[in-house]
Amino acid sequence: MQRPMNETEVITLLKKNQSAEGIKKWHEKAPRVDRLKSFGIGLTALRKLAKQIGKDHVLALKLWESTYYDAKIIALLIDDPKLMTRAQIEVQVEELDQGHLVHVFSSCGAPLAKTTFVVALAHDWIYSKETIRRCCGYGLLYELSKSKKKNTPNDGFFLERIAYISKSFEKENRLVKGAMGGALLGIGKRSVILNTAALKLARAIGPIQIGSDKSSCAPFDVEKHLTSNYIKKKLGI
Repeated sequence: MQRPMNETEVITLLKKNQSAEGIKKWHEKAPRVDRLKSFGIGLTALRKLAKQIGKDHVLALKLWESTYYDAKIIALLIDDPKLMTRAQIEVQVEELDQGHLVHVFSSCGAPLAKTTFVVALAHDWIYSKETIRRCCGYGLLYELSKSKKKNTPNDGFFLERIAYISKSFEKENRLVKGAMGGALLGIGKRSVILNTAALKLARAIGPIQIGSDKSSCAPFDVEKHLTSNYIKKKLGI
């Protein structure tokens, strides 16, 4: 059995896998000097390294304290949902900073989405007064929409969330609107009933501009995704 890695060994591993091009791009984003540094490693590569390191809650807590963005991503990826606590998460969400941290923290298969308290957490954060919590809340809602576990909320829960998105969408900033769109897309893939409700709202709000006005990113068209041949076949529509 392989010996668990320690914090120093993980940082050494990250240094060995650093990317000069990635570091250049990091500096081009002009991050504040008092925030995070980076080894310039892409998310896909970091996921591979996380699998190599393995699940380790104690190590994850130590790496979270690192000044390196890459180490924080690894911390999120290797944490053990069985040992994560709400108190821990409420502290970490306050410390989210740049890049993919918010995304990896709450979505994209995040360990947080596998905790026993994820439903209550998603609910509370969606209704939070803080932008970062609302973004993460909708990220978790997206993860819940993908779940096939027996304790996953029923369609009624998701219909209530659709109704709330409809009510609050226009009041939100672009960051939260993008997260709402992701949640709406996930919900709409879950069942015919939810697809119908999500699609109705997606058509009402139209494509979502998730970047700045100068951004080259195309608007997020939820309707287009929910009416794809893949979704129609999946749901038998």
